[in-house]
Amino acid sequence: MRFIGIPILLFCTAVFSAAMAQPYNTDLFRDDSLRRIEMATQSQEKKDVLIKNATGPYAREYKKIYEDQFAEIGKLWSGTRAITAPQVQQYLQQLVNKITAVNPDLVNSDARVIFTRDWWPNAYSMGDGSIAVNAGLLIHLNNEAELIFILCHELAHYKLDHTGKSIRKYVETINSDAYQSELKRLSKETYRVNQQLEKLSSGFLLSSRRHSRDNEAEADRQALTWMRRTGYDCNGIRSCLQLLSEIDQAESFPSPVLNQVFNFPDYPFKTRWIQKESAIFSQLETADGAGEKDSLRTHPDCGKRIALLTDSLAACEGRGQLFQAEENMFVRLKKELFFEIAAQCYRENQLSRHLYYSLQLLQADSAYVPLAAWSVARCLNTLYEKTKEHQIGSSVDKEGEEWSAGYNQLLRMLNRVRLEELAQLNFQFCRRYVAQARSYPGFLEEARIAEKRARLQ
Repeated sequence: MRFIGIPILLFCTAVFSAAMAQPYNTDLFRDDSLRRIEMATQSQEKKDVLIKNATGPYAREYKKIYEDQFAEIGKLWSGTRAITAPQVQQYLQQLVNKITAVNPDLVNSDARVIFTRDWWPNAYSMGDGSIAVNAGLLIHLNNEAELIFILCHELAHYKLDHTGKSIRKYVETINSDAYQSELKRLSKETYRVNQQLEKLSSGFLLSSRRHSRDNEAEADRQALTWMRRTGYDCNGIRSCLQLLSEIDQAESFPSPVLNQVFNFPDYPFKTRWIQKESAIFSQLETADGAGEKDSLRTHPDCGKRIALLTDSLAACEGRGQLFQAEENMFVRLKKELFFEIAAQCYRENQLSRHLYYSLQLLQADSAYVPLAAWSVARCLNTLYEKTKEHQIGSSVDKEGEEWSAGYNQLLRMLNRVRLEELAQLNFQFCRRYVAQARSYPGFLEEARIAEKRARLQ
């Protein structure tokens, strides 16, 4: 093909504009390392108490579970997922204070609440007093009232010791006479042992899900009681649950139009990159590992949860406020946490998701173009490296029915595009956006890398 170079070298001495460095104030998310250490220390102290108190015939099982539980909690404090930035923490604490100030049974609670940079929509109590609200959930909420319900719900899980009760139920079940007798019987079987063990485990999991539904209903009722006293609009419970029922397919920005973003005069878009093969697509299953994310898709049916609260909600509808703390901060967090999610995905080598978010930003607002163009160029360069080293599988998700149509289309493209095509796509992309993004720190370097690789093809 005819190669037309980018006049990149003309911009090598350009002075980077501080005003274009970021479309938002990054100081808002500058984490407090001392706060992170403090929270990690509190978790460790709770673990030490639980381990010390694990006695009796099943002490070993309890200790093993606690070790696994706190290993997961430790990952949150040791990485960059938890947001401990002072301004963000202060806002979140305002909301928690509005709950605890009017609910005497929470005054002495040792619960601590944080936002995380995780992309999947969820909020959860970890059982040690740590409660997390993922950025992937907050960006979809409409107001503080919905967030207050989520906080009340997770505080209820902790107050009602649902994690501890679930652990005790698990240990009691696997040590029960019925369970042990069935295991002994299966150990003597010759045929289809694995299948029967799977069936036994499935039965236990089904029982656990029923237990989980009971926990969710109890936490909802307690959350309503607490929220009613805060002065927030309890209709936020209904709107929140309705939102959660469809949140796994929700998008903060429109899906990227790939055949526009990657269509260039000198390198037209190839339809084979995204053409759906119905025979294959129809057989898609949940992507490998997706179930490990405790997304809200794993929670009990939200419609049933609304039905259980209908009478109580009717009694308090039309009362309360949607905002009480800082509406401007809520709106700002909804917008700017999207950038934090995208950055976290790159740090964690979730390149397909990072690219998807970057492409969404590219099309969302002209103010985002410099950052988004740099982010896309960097990600495509990294994907090139991964593909060349045959390491792309760990960075790109597989198509799956749990993903949105737009994300599946990008995954299809990334799994079909060839190495030389990837090089040309990034070269042409950088060429298109060089005028708008040349002053963004790092863009020109990514563009030079893309040009060098394209020339080698």
